Amino acid sequence: MVKDHAPTVGVANRVRPGGSVTAMTTTPPTTPPPLEHIDEDWTTGLAVVAHPDDLEYGAAAAIARWTGQGKHITYCLASSGEAGIDGIAPEEAGPLREREQREAAAIVGVDSVEFLGHPDGVIEYGLPLRRDLARAIRAARPEIVITSNYHETFGPGLLNQADHIASGRAVIDAIRDAGNRWVFRELLDEGFEPWGGVRAAFVNGSPDAGHGVDVTDTFEKGIASLKAHAAYLAGLGGGIMSEPEEFLESFARMTGSRLGVTFGTSFEVVPFGMPT
Repeated sequence: MVKDHAPTVGVANRVRPGGSVTAMTTTPPTTPPPLEHIDEDWTTGLAVVAHPDDLEYGAAAAIARWTGQGKHITYCLASSGEAGIDGIAPEEAGPLREREQREAAAIVGVDSVEFLGHPDGVIEYGLPLRRDLARAIRAARPEIVITSNYHETFGPGLLNQADHIASGRAVIDAIRDAGNRWVFRELLDEGFEPWGGVRAAFVNGSPDAGHGVDVTDTFEKGIASLKAHAAYLAGLGGGIMSEPEEFLESFARMTGSRLGVTFGTSFEVVPFGMPT
């Protein structure tokens, strides 16, 4: 998944009568605006995404920075990624990818990983998913929820994937659901009291990102966490996304330049509750 996008250059041809080209006008590339450094005055976080490996394409390096600061972060994944490897049947791929995700999480200082069991590839936005996510938020009681891009695109011409959109939108709604005792009242019977303490969602890879995190010191851990998904990367069959160093470095450098650092990770910040 792509975390930022490069500027594009637009070219228009002027055509004489008869069809010959007389000149070209070029729209100069636009420079992405600077990013603000994200607020790090918090202690507990919950990272919620659709699949194993979603966090490792950018967010993991930031999570490594935050756990290194003493913050407590847990993972919750809507699916086990069982449909993600073409050459391995879902019954085998699911447990394999769960193991790889736990290994990836441990590298960046996360020791709690939950899988909700929604079907990979066909995750549906709806009440069952919102209920499961609200339960996870009430259980973890985080100040910050970290998730991945839920917009239709990652930028011009870069379409997002259906599971990311469905799960990300459900995360935003579940944050509100978690704080309302009259929504999903069965969670009260299960012992999950309302939690309205989420201050913000940090949306990684968003085309509307206005904030970033300096991951210069933890970038190598981010690479290592992606490499832990060895079977998944092998199943990609080559291409840039199967080369962790090259892929992550190109976007981390681009984001870092917007922060004034070597390597960075970008986030859209969605605030919740009243400012303090």
